[in-house]
Amino acid sequence: MVIKTEVQQIKQRFGIIGNSPALNRAIDVALQVAPTDLSVLITGESGVGKETFPQIIHQNSPRKHGQYIAVNCGAIPEGTIDSELFGHEKGSFTGALADRKGYFEVADGGTVFLDEVGELPIPTQARLLRVLETGEFIKVGSSKVLKTNVRIVAATNVNLVQAVRNGKFREDLYYRLNTVPIQIPPLRERPDDIILLFRKFASDCAEKYRMPPIHLEDDARKLLMSYRWPGNVRELKNMTERISIIEENRDVTAEILQPYLPDISMEKYPVLVKSESDQKTFTNEREILYQVLFDMKKDVNELKKLVHDIMGGNVQMPVVDEPYLQPHPLEESPIQEVEAVEEETLSLEEVEREMIRKALERHHGRRKNAAADLKISERTLYRKIKEYNLE
Repeated sequence: MVIKTEVQQIKQRFGIIGNSPALNRAIDVALQVAPTDLSVLITGESGVGKETFPQIIHQNSPRKHGQYIAVNCGAIPEGTIDSELFGHEKGSFTGALADRKGYFEVADGGTVFLDEVGELPIPTQARLLRVLETGEFIKVGSSKVLKTNVRIVAATNVNLVQAVRNGKFREDLYYRLNTVPIQIPPLRERPDDIILLFRKFASDCAEKYRMPPIHLEDDARKLLMSYRWPGNVRELKNMTERISIIEENRDVTAEILQPYLPDISMEKYPVLVKSESDQKTFTNEREILYQVLFDMKKDVNELKKLVHDIMGGNVQMPVVDEPYLQPHPLEESPIQEVEAVEEETLSLEEVEREMIRKALERHHGRRKNAAADLKISERTLYRKIKEYNLE
């Protein structure tokens, strides 16, 4: 595949490593849409590097001399996000000691990048839709309509189509944001780029800390390319830096590498490995745990039904020669055992509630630290605390 000169120049300018056709296509689309004012929705898993593409679009647009503001929608509490985006009037709420300009007012003539846009609360989505359609907004506590001329680029690792179906994201806003979609491929779909990225990160770390760079043996390369990389480029970078600092041996073998890939054994378990047709990936260990619990409960229910059928005479019990497989006369009935297992299986909501409660206890009620521990946004934590009555 012939790579366009413009795409190659962008890679060098923004430090993008890789020759994946899907990655090249994403850069090319960003360059094509940059001169326009069309809204862009960037999708991709956590850690793939979505934050680079809004900068590519801004720097290659007529707005490049205007303000560029990046907003992490998931890091702003629900009660203050409207004030952050649209501004507020003095006295509009407790703590509003002076008038404040919001990001859309400050970035007039420039670009606003809304990262984690799927985390926006529904009322804020309605306000954002108005900005997209008319360029108008109203500050919190005001009745005066203001105008702004901003280019909006949004990004998310959430499946917004599913969020629309679940009533968590406005359908009209989705179509307004998704005028031009850009899909960033996950690292596992760029196997040839993994080694290039590893070399780049190893070289940067060696230069920064003035040490010899590490390099991979053949068996380590194969191991690296077979791993699924749930954390994508961010995970690869962190792992490379850890190895560079910790390991004295600069020739990395598979034996040295494997302890740095703690989840690699999970690839053996079908419950955790979803086929492409499932269209589902796991962004963190918490989601994997929930899926395991869900599948376990489903299996227990199916087993209970099967045992009921057997004990009720609907299924012929097979003759088993092995003595260790024969039921012991003093053991409890299979139905009782299954029911006991089922009772011990917590629901997903109970598991999540307990994890949040323990995290808050560990950090003595400090919600910011608890959210970081749980690897969720502070706004999501506030919502969950309210939902589970953990105030």
